[in-house]
Amino acid sequence: MKFYSYLIIFIAVFGFYPNAHAQYTDVINSNRPGASQSAFAVGTQVFQFEVGPYIVKEKRAIHPKYEVSGYGVDFAAHYGFWKEALEFNVQGTFQSDVQLYDALGGVENKRSNFKTLNAGAKYLVYDPNKKNLNKKPNLYSYHANRSFQLKNLIPAISVSAGVNFDNEDNPYTAPGVEGLSYRGALITQNNFSGGWVFVTNIIMDRITSEQQEFQYIVTLTHSFNPKWVIFGETQGIKSDFYADNLFRFGGGYLWNQNIQLDTAFTLNVKDTPSVLSINFGASYRLDRHVDKENIDNSNSAKKLGGRKSRKKKKRKK
Repeated sequence: MKFYSYLIIFIAVFGFYPNAHAQYTDVINSNRPGASQSAFAVGTQVFQFEVGPYIVKEKRAIHPKYEVSGYGVDFAAHYGFWKEALEFNVQGTFQSDVQLYDALGGVENKRSNFKTLNAGAKYLVYDPNKKNLNKKPNLYSYHANRSFQLKNLIPAISVSAGVNFDNEDNPYTAPGVEGLSYRGALITQNNFSGGWVFVTNIIMDRITSEQQEFQYIVTLTHSFNPKWVIFGETQGIKSDFYADNLFRFGGGYLWNQNIQLDTAFTLNVKDTPSVLSINFGASYRLDRHVDKENIDNSNSAKKLGGRKSRKKKKRKK
């Protein structure tokens, strides 16, 4: 399927769901420290930046045996534009490492490049809590507000589409993979009572390239209080070039309403190769969001005030 076909589908989603509502929050809602994407956009006129330096070690136990030691950085930038449910984003991972082959007498292969680099957009198709945004909590029952409810099993749903950029002779991609390729994702999110959030990402990546990938990411997050959160995550990757099942664990701390700090470690359970990675990250939000309803109400008030003023002038005559 050509990129234009994906673009048409993406635009059609806007048309069929014009009233989808993004859940803008008063505090930053970062995608870190996991690899999955939230179903919700950041909100209009909000710039959000996420970055996470990491160190990584890999070891392959069977032929060809090698070890990898290096470092890298994950990064992302998000911007909400036009509609509350829409955001544009740029995401990527840059890594620099040394690959040591023992069987070849300690030959070193120094590598440095973008493992991933893409730009795209995400749109919230369905928000099950839209009708309950203004619903007040039950002031007489603490348990009623924190108990499990069947309606929470219905997830928020978003779709995303984007373009990958791969350099020529990239050591982290399959031979011959270069230039542009396309990606699409289906994202769901359940916000359960008691601070539990369950996110799934189903991804088709590098479509139309020689390294088409299928990925799934499942993340479970729990917040103990407004400041601290922990998470567990599993990520499956399947392609002819690389396949793996990765597991991540970590936590985050809300420094203030616009800054979050986090840390996590990643590992797998195979030896072709084994993977161990530790990262420390931060997320920052530049919040210029203005509620559209407040603007509409303000404009209505100004118009009403203008009408009253004109009426008063007519009476004076």
